[in-house]
Amino acid sequence: MGQLSTIRRLTGVSRQLARPMAVVLGAGLVLAGAAWGLDRLFPPRLDRLSDLSVEVLDRDGQALRRFLNSEDSWRLPATADDVTPLYLDLLLTYEDRRFYRHWGVDPRAVLRAIGQNIAGGRIVSGASTLTMQVARLLEPRPRSLGGKLIEMLRALQLEAHFDKRAILSMYLTLAPFGGNLEGVRAASLVLFGKTPRALTPAEAALLVALPQAPTRLRPERAPARALAARTKVLERAAAAGVIERRTVAEAAAEAIPTARRAMPAKAVHLADYLRGRATGGSVIRSTIDGPLQQAVEALARREAEALSAHAGLAVLVVDNRSRSVLAWVGGPDYLDDLRNGPIDMVRAVRSPGSALKPFIYGLGFDDRVIHPSTLVSDVSVRFGGYAPANFDRDFHGELTVREALQRSLNVPAVIVLDRVGPVRFAEALKRAGARLVFPPGLTQPGLPLALGGVSISLADLTMLYVGLARGGLIAPLVTEPETIPTLPVRLMSEHAAGEVLHILQGTAPPPGVIQIGRLRQGPAIAIKTGTSYGFRDAWCFGVTPRYTVGVWVGRPDGTPNPDHYGRDTAGPVVYRVFDLLPGEPVNSWIKERPAAAAAPSLLRRLEPGDPANRPIALADPDRLRLVFPTPGVVLELDGAPGHGVPLAFQASGGRRPLTWMVNGRPIASSAIRREVPWRPDGIGFTRVTVVDAEGRTASAEFELRGVPGPAGR
Repeated sequence: MGQLSTIRRLTGVSRQLARPMAVVLGAGLVLAGAAWGLDRLFPPRLDRLSDLSVEVLDRDGQALRRFLNSEDSWRLPATADDVTPLYLDLLLTYEDRRFYRHWGVDPRAVLRAIGQNIAGGRIVSGASTLTMQVARLLEPRPRSLGGKLIEMLRALQLEAHFDKRAILSMYLTLAPFGGNLEGVRAASLVLFGKTPRALTPAEAALLVALPQAPTRLRPERAPARALAARTKVLERAAAAGVIERRTVAEAAAEAIPTARRAMPAKAVHLADYLRGRATGGSVIRSTIDGPLQQAVEALARREAEALSAHAGLAVLVVDNRSRSVLAWVGGPDYLDDLRNGPIDMVRAVRSPGSALKPFIYGLGFDDRVIHPSTLVSDVSVRFGGYAPANFDRDFHGELTVREALQRSLNVPAVIVLDRVGPVRFAEALKRAGARLVFPPGLTQPGLPLALGGVSISLADLTMLYVGLARGGLIAPLVTEPETIPTLPVRLMSEHAAGEVLHILQGTAPPPGVIQIGRLRQGPAIAIKTGTSYGFRDAWCFGVTPRYTVGVWVGRPDGTPNPDHYGRDTAGPVVYRVFDLLPGEPVNSWIKERPAAAAAPSLLRRLEPGDPANRPIALADPDRLRLVFPTPGVVLELDGAPGHGVPLAFQASGGRRPLTWMVNGRPIASSAIRREVPWRPDGIGFTRVTVVDAEGRTASAEFELRGVPGPAGR
């Protein structure tokens, strides 16, 4: 009675009308409560909106690479601001003229569709609004009367939760366009090679038509049907006054696309890496310079043509000022199985050969054990059971530290590392952020570290060389502009880093290489190369005030790449990459030093260190001696007997010609070279003997299991 009285008092109606109004009001409240409860129990499912294709962009916002989503579809987010207004006009004219005036379900369209279907005796038209289509795209279900009712309810729910532009954005993101194309951006890029903001009327009309029957109307499969559907959209728009008749005639002259365009695929290895470590979001912005990346990739493909079919090449270009990676080429062809294309050789760890030597010398400068003009002897020496040899298998006598580093001689580098300490050197590199991988079973770093007795990635090595350009301060390379800066670690003093770079500026370029930058009066490039044993890895690093370039060449599977080494294979690539970079002012970072500055009296000659670690120099450097193999060494075959990489027997001293014998049988004689190749024909104990012109001999017995050896340039 109280409710009736209240209704009568508020409305002034009679008792007879108040009772029905109370029933209606009560029913409305019940329905409203039920709707509220159902909305809380069954909120709109937006999972498909978050399952987007990941996009990796360059520093200017241009796409480097896009990835399929979890449903193997190209699904790119799009809003009303991402498309040309004409497309929206055509879409609403053709699909839902009252979109901005209904609440998700258009009663007029429903009544019209019912009347047309009854009159035709079949389904002539539907009544789906764009909001209802969005509901179906969010929760795909079979077409049925029950499914249609659910779509209507979901459409009302969507309208209650989102404004019209948000619902329109959902449609633009999820609408199907045939095959695995979803959303207007993906369709526009693949079918026309442009963004939807640049669509012509004919292109916009085709994209309006395709979602009506995306499989049946695929233009590359059914161009005639696609053309008819496009014309229908244009005609309806002209009839509604959205476009002029002249526009329809002009659009009719445009051809239907009959092939799909590929999505961009630049910096694919970096894109894989960034996607793998992304914590959320479908768009990842990188520091890559898009045009430079494209140019370096083209260069890498050209350079790879001169290599074997199984060899790869990797390039890294860094802006020293911000440590930002400008170009990242993990291999010449991502899809080339022969070259193990999917392997990112920028991040793969390989033996660096001589590429770590500059950092040994830098620490030596800081420790005040050497000076660029310090004299050091490049002679045959032995550190316990370890006897390093140079890349050219010869020795060069007494020379300065500057010359030793420029010529990348092995023995002086090992002598300096002996004074610096291999354990301390390795720890300094690791503290600076370089990941070092040592051979299995190695308890602590040893002197072979100077010649490549460790593995490291091109990314980490390039990071170290960037540190030289930044005065000895090392910090991780930056691949995303929003990266939180990392505090740098000092590997060496600014003075030591400057000394190293000044020395490396004097390194001779590879034969026949002319740097265009030098012809333009640009700064000299500080160059360092490296080659791991068996020609497995060829490296070169170039540093200028502004840029650092790192190059690796080799086979990703780790097998030898004969006759390809740092100076002649990787070196020219570094110079060609620098030719792609902008010019720089001359000498803006390294102060000029007198070329023949004298070393302080205490550093005029590098003397042996702790007697326990003192290298053993031979009293008679002209005495005939076997450099390799050493007595008692155990080697492993690199391949089947009679195949694989041959052993390189090496000798020093003696009078030429030298005659070589294995197990008493002569195998070679040489009047020029002090080494000969020998391909083992089996395993077991072997004795090698070298005889000089005066009959002096040197022998060594070894067990054949492996092929260790020195690294080189």
